[in-house]
Amino acid sequence: MSEAATAGAADAPQRIKPYAWFVLGMLCFIYIFNFLDRQLMSILIESIKRDTGFTDSQMGMMTGFYFALFYTVFGVIVGAIADRTSRKYILGVGAILWSIFTALCGMAQTYPQMLAARVGVGVGEAAGAPPSYSIISDYFPPEKRGLALALFSLGVPFGQALGAAFGAQMDATIGWRNAFIYIGIAGVFAAVLMMIVVREPKRGAMDSNANVTAAQAFANASEKVSFTSTIWEFVNRPMLLWAALACGLCSFVGYCALGWNASFLIRVKGITREELAIWYAGMLAVSMGLGTWFSGAIVDWLAKRSRVWYALLPAIAFTIATPFWFAYVWAPTWEMSVAILALPTFFTIMYLAPALAIVQNSVKPSQRTMSGAILLMVLNIIGLGGGPTMVGFLSDIFGKQAAANGLDAAAAGAQGLQIAFYWVTPFYLVAVAFLFLQASAIRREIKAGAIVRDGGFRLGMVLSVVGLVGLYLRFQGLGLPGTFLNVDRLAQFGTQELTGQIDTVMDVFFSVTLTFFAVWGLYLFGKGLTRKTTAA
Repeated sequence: MSEAATAGAADAPQRIKPYAWFVLGMLCFIYIFNFLDRQLMSILIESIKRDTGFTDSQMGMMTGFYFALFYTVFGVIVGAIADRTSRKYILGVGAILWSIFTALCGMAQTYPQMLAARVGVGVGEAAGAPPSYSIISDYFPPEKRGLALALFSLGVPFGQALGAAFGAQMDATIGWRNAFIYIGIAGVFAAVLMMIVVREPKRGAMDSNANVTAAQAFANASEKVSFTSTIWEFVNRPMLLWAALACGLCSFVGYCALGWNASFLIRVKGITREELAIWYAGMLAVSMGLGTWFSGAIVDWLAKRSRVWYALLPAIAFTIATPFWFAYVWAPTWEMSVAILALPTFFTIMYLAPALAIVQNSVKPSQRTMSGAILLMVLNIIGLGGGPTMVGFLSDIFGKQAAANGLDAAAAGAQGLQIAFYWVTPFYLVAVAFLFLQASAIRREIKAGAIVRDGGFRLGMVLSVVGLVGLYLRFQGLGLPGTFLNVDRLAQFGTQELTGQIDTVMDVFFSVTLTFFAVWGLYLFGKGLTRKTTAA
């Protein structure tokens, strides 16, 4: 969508019906359950580890990589389906699924059982956000979508806060297993209510403006767009590519915190579960809620002057947040830690609403659900898949080093997690760098007055670096020492316990994936060298 088209939309604001706000509230209510279920596991990590003996690495992989893998794969599938069928029923069925599997988490006895239930939650939650983004975009005009999507995204802080409050309190009173079961049952009832009261909107209903008639908007929304063409839009268009990658790196920082804050405050700072339910949960609701609302409201105002603010606003916010994260990890008491944490929590949520708004406003109406799913795919692969997983692995590594130096198990575990949290700090600056790349790409489109494409050249560079560096690190001992695949482990596959078989499969998966990234990245890079960047 060109700058002119966006300006045209802003020149002819459309009336928003009261029912649209009701739908927005109902979708936000379901989204609260989405993140409540997700946060619940993070709040209960310490109790689950105590009763089951799971390690930080196992919990990090389960709440991070494994969850994100199935969430993102099924999210893209759901996005493709929802662009062609009823979005509210896709959302409702997904909510019922994730609620049922949340309840099953409370019944799991072994790591494979818990992992299977958690993966089921991820499959269900894949149907949560993309259909909601598309429904909201058909109830609100372009100039109000930043605010509407920000208000919808309040489901993130409210869900996180309620997960912290209910989870910690229920853990202390009725146990972590019952917490999963009761919250899962409540989610089923909420999903049924949503399917009854929400009406499916007409696609493209709010996209008519001075340059596009209502009939043209409906025709654009009804246009059949292939799955591959939507994927290629992100590959071929630097503005969307950098938006997705920057969003993923911002969420990496966010999920490092949200996945492990509760354990950090309990294990390292000494907060009790009752104190966690009040102070940490309250901080999440206020700081993250205000940050979400503020970013959506101000980015709509700033974007009327220049769309580059969709990237500059979160870049400024993450720059400000960086020293406060370091101070939060360093603070000597839990009271000081929670107080300081309010600041990075406020600033680091400011990437979400701008990213959602620019993607939804930059693609065709018929591509919105699929584009939302692709954005979430990148966000969750990098952020949810990488963040908690990295912290869990680093915590175990540094914890073992501390134990080898003579610390007892409790002190070593606390020191390991604290050092892992210090290592999150540089990723704030990595996210800022990619936000500035996004800002540069937006400026190029504004200057050209049209969509700018590069044939996948920039994505080729990124994938080549990730794939080749990743393979090098595996050869050097950070994955499988000295070999591409651990042949001895593969030979013992049939005699391993299920947990060992899962680890073996993931070894193969990582090596194959990194090889694919390297090969496809080099192909795109070479292909991009043969063509010039074009504007259309």
